[in-house]
Amino acid sequence: MSTLAKLTFGTCCLLSAGIIGYVHYKQEDDRKRLHEGVLRDIERQQRRKIENIYNLQQQIDLTRELQKSVSRENNS
Repeated sequence: MSTLAKLTFGTCCLLSAGIIGYVHYKQEDDRKRLHEGVLRDIERQQRRKIENIYNLQQQIDLTRELQKSVSRENNS
């Protein structure tokens, strides 16, 4: 084989190895980012659940106050 053929073959092998390495790196990075997205969604759902519970408790308190107010007016 000529020197030019060996050089071309070596360049192609290195380029192929580089492409394969990049694809594996990119795939692993994508998996990691997807997993982080799932964790953020779980955190967001938990925060929303806490907010909903807080809002529900406020509504319950307001309803009790309204019922007390109405019963006072009825008794007067």
